[in-house]
Amino acid sequence: MLIAVVLFASGCSSPTQEVENETGGMVEEVTEGAGDIAEEAEDIAGENKTETVPDKNIVQTAEDAGSFKTLVTAIKTAGLEETLSGEGPFTVFAPTDEAFAALPAGTLDSLLKDKEALTRVLTYHVASGKYMAADVVDMTSIKTLEGSELPVDTTEGVKVGDANVTATDIEASNGVIHVIDKVLIPPQ
Repeated sequence: MLIAVVLFASGCSSPTQEVENETGGMVEEVTEGAGDIAEEAEDIAGENKTETVPDKNIVQTAEDAGSFKTLVTAIKTAGLEETLSGEGPFTVFAPTDEAFAALPAGTLDSLLKDKEALTRVLTYHVASGKYMAADVVDMTSIKTLEGSELPVDTTEGVKVGDANVTATDIEASNGVIHVIDKVLIPPQ
């Protein structure tokens, strides 16, 4: 089988040497300079880098993370999956499974049976717009989809409401997720 690498060697100034291929034919082999082309291409690519956009939406990203099973179940039960999978952008303060488990006994079951109350609680965790951690630390509150202002406190770490933000800037195709350690309950 004839295996040949076709290079634009005739137009390059890199040194070459003739070598015999598997079938006895002669081909030119570049002996120097190939790395220069690769380095130049890398430099050009570096100058023109574009930010990659994640290909999964907020709901898919939360599902894949594995620590938001209860949140994803609640989103689906409330009928918010289509909204949070939509264009956005959204900022979600996502309570972990442990945060849901820490709710008083019966609270989660009651919420899952009351779609209106569940929707109100979940939308209190979501803001319209993509607010990265660097944006949130400059805020004193953030307007939620539920309609209330969610207080932001940065005196000792970052807190939203009474929840600590434990991880930030988990990007999705339609927004960003910040992980919190408590389920937020909207004001009455």
